[in-house]
Amino acid sequence: MPCLDLPTHRLHYRIDGDSEEKPWLTFCNSLGTDMHMWDAQIAGLSDDFRILRYDRRGHGTSGTPTPPYSMADLGGDVIALWDALRIERTHFCGLSIGGLTGQWLAIHAGARLDRIALCATAARIGTPESWSVRIGEVRANGLNSLVPATAERWFTPAFRTARPDVAGAILTSFAATSVDGYAGCCAALAGTDLRDRLHQIAIPLLAISGDDDPVCPPDQLKAIADGVQYGRHICLPGRHIVNLESAPQFNTVLRDFLTDASPCA
Repeated sequence: MPCLDLPTHRLHYRIDGDSEEKPWLTFCNSLGTDMHMWDAQIAGLSDDFRILRYDRRGHGTSGTPTPPYSMADLGGDVIALWDALRIERTHFCGLSIGGLTGQWLAIHAGARLDRIALCATAARIGTPESWSVRIGEVRANGLNSLVPATAERWFTPAFRTARPDVAGAILTSFAATSVDGYAGCCAALAGTDLRDRLHQIAIPLLAISGDDDPVCPPDQLKAIADGVQYGRHICLPGRHIVNLESAPQFNTVLRDFLTDASPCA
């Protein structure tokens, strides 16, 4: 698959949907996952959009520059991809840290965005102290030690029982993530609080929550929708990785939002 070489690392990306007449849609992953977390969306949406997805720095097969990272680093990687691929404007959909990256982009590069969907995220995720503890745990014990707790936070027991293949693939990707890459992104999360800047987001925005998400509960997504100029909140069944747990519903609400011809959400 193609890669973009940057001064400090390489970004692995993929484009699905080959018609240049379709609008662009950029997907941005959660912490500890690779681009394949969006496979169910590619299958459901590539007929309507030209889709860009990528492995965040330190994840998947992208390079791992020396941590720590900032949200400006993560957002800058996305802008670098858009510039290299000559994408002037795109829709955007990000989950968890991907949703926080989307908020940063909407504030700092809003002219590049048409509509934005923020999923299972918040304007501040956790606290600097909690992320410092997480970094210490990963440095001491690796990511495998976090897999059981991550499985509980990310998927309901019913989904893990019904779709062990899907949940297992995501957790395998999580365990394979670079410790430096994971820790670097934890530092970016620790340093990001956009609650006081949400009002600057002037593009139509859809916030999608999982109704049983213990990481970013529905009230945090509602706060984003209420804090921007044109926001709407939808809650779907599932925990943190709601795009997989409620994939058909997720694809429908995302497509409906991105193809809505009205000027606001």
